[in-house]
Amino acid sequence: MDKSQLIQATADKAADGGGRPGTENVERVLDALFGTVEHPGSIAEALRRGETVVLGSFGSFHAEGGTAAFRPGKALTEFLQDATG
Repeated sequence: MDKSQLIQATADKAADGGGRPGTENVERVLDALFGTVEHPGSIAEALRRGETVVLGSFGSFHAEGGTAAFRPGKALTEFLQDATG
């Protein structure tokens, strides 16, 4: 899944709850969260400050040896195991 597909899937998923955010709004949010080539996102900025970014049961990002690392959470792990098992 590339960025444009992620934006479309996220807009579609958000529409399940009622109003539909425009794909432009979803793209802005994803760029602010994950960053672009030109501008770091809020996750990257937090990692640079030495913080861990916890996204509920999805998982967490942390800095490890000068790179970003992701540790999946329980809910994500269980979902993937059920989906593939």
